[in-house]
Amino acid sequence: MLIDGVWVGASDGALFESTNPTTGKVWCRVPEATAEDVDRAVRAADRAFTSGPWAEMSPSARGRCLRKLGDLLAEKSESLGRIETIDTGKMLKETRWQAKYIAEFFHFYAGCADKISGETLPIDKPDLFVFTRREPLGVVAAIVPWNSQLFLVAVKIGPALAAGNTVVLKASEHASAAMLEFGELIEAAGFPPGVVNIVSGHGEPCGRVLTAHPLVARISFTGGAGAGRAVLTNSCENFAQVSLELGGKSPFIVFEDADIDSAVNGSIAGIFGATGQSCVAGSRLYLHEDIADAFLEKMVGLARQIRIGDPLDEDTQMGPLCTQGQLATIEREVAHAQTEGGRVLCGGKQPDGLGGTYYEPTIIECPRQDLRIVDTELFGPVLSVLRFKTEAEAIALANDTKHGLAAGVFTRDGARQMRMAKAIRSGIVWINTYRVVSPIAEFGGVKGSGYGRESGLQAMYDYTRPKTVWVNTSTEPMANPFVMR
Repeated sequence: MLIDGVWVGASDGALFESTNPTTGKVWCRVPEATAEDVDRAVRAADRAFTSGPWAEMSPSARGRCLRKLGDLLAEKSESLGRIETIDTGKMLKETRWQAKYIAEFFHFYAGCADKISGETLPIDKPDLFVFTRREPLGVVAAIVPWNSQLFLVAVKIGPALAAGNTVVLKASEHASAAMLEFGELIEAAGFPPGVVNIVSGHGEPCGRVLTAHPLVARISFTGGAGAGRAVLTNSCENFAQVSLELGGKSPFIVFEDADIDSAVNGSIAGIFGATGQSCVAGSRLYLHEDIADAFLEKMVGLARQIRIGDPLDEDTQMGPLCTQGQLATIEREVAHAQTEGGRVLCGGKQPDGLGGTYYEPTIIECPRQDLRIVDTELFGPVLSVLRFKTEAEAIALANDTKHGLAAGVFTRDGARQMRMAKAIRSGIVWINTYRVVSPIAEFGGVKGSGYGRESGLQAMYDYTRPKTVWVNTSTEPMANPFVMR
């Protein structure tokens, strides 16, 4: 682990194993942080924030560190992607591309570092000059899951560091290796010791101690709803600002006038890309009844042709699930859906001849919205399909969920595009495309998918707070001390 600029093991020497999901075998061992280790990391971050070179560094100088980090990330994208693929089972072609593209996020925030300013207020009182300045919050606890971890790290620590905060990053216990390798780039980019600390461990005690620590000023969490509730409970101890991204069950709506080939490809990308292990996976497919049969015939045919195999192989299109827990959940929920009337159109089982945690691309036609699988996030390649007749019905079905992270709409009707974008209750709506990200665009959800936004310029303001400064410009003594001005 990286604590105060030094690579250390757990203080009690404890390790936990990480399994390669492609082979089912242990491939590395990772330090399991104790409560004392987390405390040491937070205190190192606090010292770096309040004293030393980082506290005195100009915004432009912070930006140069971030730009160097982005350059290094792009250079190391192949090796980082390979480590992430071995640790998580995600496709190398995706992890490698993602690591390289995420360099753009650090370049974006490098440019933002010296662009945040305060305001001069047109105050309604004579002889007073009033202005605001934006200041960093302090120590940021950044907690990321195993999937898309380099992306999620970038959207958290990019704006946090650009604004002048310091960070304690907790890697996922399911796949920590890529995050620890990423720490070497932090050092090489010129960040002073303690500015970024990386710990690995489980929710207890590592996550609990980190999110409840009295020196933590902000918590940025991405993960499951249960863990999100625990984060909120822990933040009662330190009153830290909190942002939560808790996943989703995103609707993918196809109208009768859509480009069917494009919509099919979009839906395949949304649910089978990354083996469905994406928080924005388009796992609820709503098809207009006039095109539903033709759409499903084409999609089922393509789904059956998806090449499943070793994620390090360039010809593979879908790799394994990351954990045995995901596989068990998917098998249970697919079986339950069939007892409720769901009809498996393809998939529904593990592929023959492969070990590990593979699962076939699965499409289930559901007769009703109230099937449990329709609003249960599975984090795997399982698609629930329903049909609709009218635009109003499509909106009602899309919004009938406890989630609200993303949505996709395919239609050529420009007016309908705008109506749907307004009516769907989610933080992101993609029109005639899906699963697209950029450092310029904000990312986040509503309802059970959490609150707060990451990425985009606005994130810089979320990692700072305004301070109001009142300056009396009058040469006259202050008047009656018992009356407010």
